[in-house]
Parts: sequence; structure tokens; C-alpha cells
Amino acid sequence: MTQGEQAARSVQVLYRSCKCGWKAAGRCLDLIYENWFVDFHAAASTCSPSRASLLTGRLGLRNGVTHNFAVTSVGGLPLNETTLGEVLQQAGYVTGMIGKWHLGHHGSYHPNFRGFDYYFGIPYSHDMGCTDDPGYNHPPCPACPLGKGPLRHPERECYTHLALPLYENLRIVEQPVILNSLAQKYAEKATQFIQHASAAGRPFLLYVGLAHTHVPLSAPGPPGRGAYGAGLREMDSLVGRIKDTVDRTAKENTLLWFTGDNGPWAQKCELAGSVGPFTGSWQTHQGGSPAKQTTWEAGHRVPALAYWPSRVPINVTSTALLSVLDIFPTVVALAQANLPLRRHFDGLDVSEVLFGGSQTGHRVLFHPNSGVAGDYGALQTVRLEHHKAFYATGGARGCDGSVGPAQYHEPPLIFNLEDDVAEGLPLERGSVEYQAVLPEVRKVLADVLQDIAADNTSRADYTQDPSGTPCCDPHRIACRCQTG
Repeated sequence: MTQGEQAARSVQVLYRSCKCGWKAAGRCLDLIYENWFVDFHAAASTCSPSRASLLTGRLGLRNGVTHNFAVTSVGGLPLNETTLGEVLQQAGYVTGMIGKWHLGHHGSYHPNFRGFDYYFGIPYSHDMGCTDDPGYNHPPCPACPLGKGPLRHPERECYTHLALPLYENLRIVEQPVILNSLAQKYAEKATQFIQHASAAGRPFLLYVGLAHTHVPLSAPGPPGRGAYGAGLREMDSLVGRIKDTVDRTAKENTLLWFTGDNGPWAQKCELAGSVGPFTGSWQTHQGGSPAKQTTWEAGHRVPALAYWPSRVPINVTSTALLSVLDIFPTVVALAQANLPLRRHFDGLDVSEVLFGGSQTGHRVLFHPNSGVAGDYGALQTVRLEHHKAFYATGGARGCDGSVGPAQYHEPPLIFNLEDDVAEGLPLERGSVEYQAVLPEVRKVLADVLQDIAADNTSRADYTQDPSGTPCCDPHRIACRCQTG
């Protein structure tokens, strides 16, 4: 492939935990603002399922990942699923993953065995282990213990017994992670990866999973919204450094694609992002949050943009209905590689939308259950053009601690997002509009379930065992070590 060919010689996927918050998205993304997608959706509204779908182009009912993996998980993304890294490796790309993985860290589930030549990052979320200088959290978590005395009794969601590890390839190089220098290390490793690939004349895939807006990393500034803003600024700087490196080395044939894995984590209060206009008003009246872990718009609609000078048009807003699921087939097509055989995909090749030649994305999207109602991964929320139907609803834990009860709807609630993006008032079941949409909703849902039943599907191993916990020195409290 020569420099003049129109295939993507290099690809970067910039992925961060939870959305920046729609009110902050302009600042969060302005470093690489090119083609902005305003109807873009995560494939689930929690971490592991969304990431599995990004790397496979398949919903959780197909790839087997329907909920999050734990610190003690011995499994991960099923080994018979083919990742984007593996496909591009076979096409001659050098592949790297930097940041949060959360698709299995034990044995063959590690990124180095899932299609990534190079890995530098944390195996799961940065709040799933203690550190010596804890980042902001709500409620706060204590630092890692230093001595051999009895452990303190932490908040329920803290991990005082285990320090957060930092990997470089298969080796733990730091445990606990020094959070206030993590972004700097990510930027340095990303820059080195791009420079080495370019110097070798190799096309590359770099997948960067940032965690700044999951809850803020340790950052200067007061707690609260100031901490969240500081996290966004640090992410801005990191993304800007990566883009600058690309611009100096491979600008004309590198696609950057920036998006997120789910909506803001409402129970973290001022440490979470903003839902913007996607307020899920019907649910808020029932109780709980309509954001992360739900199938309301605030749970899965995320900021997204693409950057590729001379290919992606400048300052264009696209209203096409798109998904994280589309990254896999689109990148495979742009790299002139081949999709894996004997399996069905939920994503589309949306190259023409990226390049401004079309505003046609999906007609239908399915939003899997992500924790507040129904079975994990089940498809009980259907987007059909500008209508959205709910067979199950529920509210995640809010800042005030409240939750909304799981409710099941037959016939479903249907909203017209064109008129009601806040999802406040469902259509009257007796209305002409409702009666026209309902049969189509039922048909597309029955069709996808039949297709999944006939597909080559996988099942993730969610077994937990303390032996699966990453630990560089099991003889020291909290697995503490600095191997450098």
C-alpha cells in the first residue's frame, strides 16, 4: 500500500470511559473537531459490554459479554471471538492498546493475546484498586495500606485489599499505579508507538482507552466539578498530544475516531458528566437516574467525531444514526482487510457517512439491558428511525441514592425522539402514530432475535477466583511493588 492509496494506512480509536458530558463536549473535543456525530451510540451502557462490541462489531448476545468483568474474573471476551486487533494484525498492521482494557486480564484474555502487539495500561477501571494518592470518588476511598496491621473498613465499593496495577505488555510495572502521572505516561507511550510504527513504514492501529471521565483521576483543583473539569482538561491535553504526533508523522493517511463507552455515572454526583438535553424525564418521574446502566438516551448516546485530513470533511455535523458497533466493520473496510467468516455483525460500514457522502446510517439499533431491568444483554429497547420503544425500563442509582424500579411494558412505551429527545411523554397507545410504529418494532425485534439464534454466538466465562487477581507480589500487603 503506497502513500497515495485511499485505504486507511493507520487508524486510531480514542475511547474514554463515560461521556464527557454534553455541556462540556465542545471543550472536551475541540482539539480534533472535524466531523461531529450527534446521534452516535455506545453498544451498551456499561464498560465491558461496550468495549467488547467495539472490538467485535457484535452485540453482547452474540459475543457473550453482557456485563462487566471483576477484579477476580478468570475469563474475558470469549477466545473464539475475533477482535479488530487480530483482523488488522493479519492485514499487516502493527497494533497497540493503551489505557483501560476491561475485557479480561487473566491468561489468554490479556490484550497481548487478543490482537495487540503492544499494551500499556490498566486491566480494568481505575477505581477498581487502591492507590497511594487516590483519585476523586464518591464516596471517597482510602489509600492503599502501608503496614501489616488490620485493614480499615472501607466504603462498600472500595478495593482497599488490592492495589491497582499498571501493565506494560505481560508485566506489571507499577502496583499501585501513580494516578497523577498516568496521563503523561499514556501520552509518552502513544507517541513512541506512533513514531516507531511510522519509522518502520508500518501501518498501525492504536486503541486508546481513557478513564478520565469514569470518575476523575487524581488531578489538581478542588473536589467536585473542579475535579471533573481538571480531568477533562488533562484529557484534552493528552488527545492533543496524540493528534499532534499523528499530524507530524502520518497525517494524510491516518483516521482518528473519538467516542465513548457509555453515559455519565449519576451516583457519582458532581464527579459525573452532564446528560445535556437527554434527561430521560419519564424515568426521572419514576425514580432513579436515566444515565449509565440504563437504555435511556443518557445511558448510551455519546459524543463522537472523526478526523482525517483530505478525507473527512471539516466542520460537518452528521445526524446519521450510528453506533460504536460500526467502528469494527468500517475500519476493516478502510484497511482493505476481511471480516471474520461464519458470524453475523451488528455494525455497518459507515465510510460514506464519515466522508460526507451520505447521511444514512442505521434504520434500527438495539440497546441491550445493562443492569437496571431485565436480563443482562437482553434486547428490550428498540430504536427504529426516530422512534424508540421500551419493553423494560428502570432507573440507575442517582446522586441521592434513589433507584427506579424495573418495569415491564407490553405493549411497549414508544417515544418520538424527533419531537421529544428528553423522552418525557410516550405516544398514546391508541394514536395513529403508535399503531403505525408498533408492528414495525415487533418485526425488527423478532428478526434480530431469530438472526442471533441462527448465528455463531459465544458465552463469556464470568467465573471469579482470587487466583485471577493481578498481583506482582502476593507476599506484600495490597500486592505492592515497583518494578520500574
